[in-house]
Amino acid sequence: MTCKETLRLVTKAEQICENRGARLTPARREVFEILAAESGAIGAYDLLDKLKSAVPNAKPPTIYRALDFLQEQGFVHKISSSNSYVLCSHFGHHHPVQMLICQRCGSVQEIQSDGVYDALRKQAENQGFTVATQTIEAHGLCHDCQASA
Repeated sequence: MTCKETLRLVTKAEQICENRGARLTPARREVFEILAAESGAIGAYDLLDKLKSAVPNAKPPTIYRALDFLQEQGFVHKISSSNSYVLCSHFGHHHPVQMLICQRCGSVQEIQSDGVYDALRKQAENQGFTVATQTIEAHGLCHDCQASA
């Protein structure tokens, strides 16, 4: 992602936070920018290592608080299978998420299929269950890794 694209995303995140009365602190902003620069998911401790270049006294609670905030705002998604995080490709509102995760290169592509969510929600309702959030992780090979195999 270019610096210009990252700046556009940061500006959008700041505007959303301002509208919600939330505060994008310098540490939260820096974590957001690091995630924006990543092509795949990144773990909290790898984020912490990168954050220390801008915030030398950053500790694990710093990164986890920033990640919690960014998740609450809908800016990032947690990849549970790898305990890592990725910037939401269309943040600003909460939505059902499906992630395509490449087992070889680690790239993560976010897709949103309302059909998948609708089918899950309908089956859940048939069981008397209400879905609050939904994230589906699909593991396989991305187009580039398939082509190089």
